Amino acid sequence: MSAATILGGVGAVIGLVRALPQLVRLLRTRDAHGVSLDTAATSSAVSFGWAAYGLLTDQLPVALATGSSGLVFALVTLFALRFGRPLTELRAAPIWLAVLVAVGVLAGSNGLGIVLPVSVLVANLPQLVVAFRESDLRGLSPLTWALSAADGMTWGTYALVTGDRSILVYGLLQLATSVPIVVRRLAWAR
Repeated sequence: MSAATILGGVGAVIGLVRALPQLVRLLRTRDAHGVSLDTAATSSAVSFGWAAYGLLTDQLPVALATGSSGLVFALVTLFALRFGRPLTELRAAPIWLAVLVAVGVLAGSNGLGIVLPVSVLVANLPQLVVAFRESDLRGLSPLTWALSAADGMTWGTYALVTGDRSILVYGLLQLATSVPIVVRRLAWAR
């Protein structure tokens, strides 16, 4: 079994479960304090974009991991709305969804390969802002963001093995934006 296959499998598993702790926390506590609605919705759109990229570039682990993650992030979005996040928080998500669809239709996998790595910033920066602006973070799952950091490390390593620069940039940006969220949430809990 090749290193790329192993890393792709690990990345797929992390992708399958990384948003689940946030979903479970929302369902268990019915508390969305500290959760960025914009991040959840944008993450869903971006995950589906990566799923399309994975299919178009014959990278099934990428497609499976991100497609399932997209479904879970869509549920996080719905429950965050239901448990108190205002719809007015949705700023980047609708615009970025339109950008991803347009790029996918007009430029295919090459265009998605350029735009998707930047998408992690569009998706994660609203959560980073919420984590540092809001005083109550009890609804924010630190495990989801720790898994997001592990996701970045895994896919970054996968990209080094396969030579896929788009996934490498994604991995680095995912790691760089997830770690401060985990650190902030853990500091808040103390």
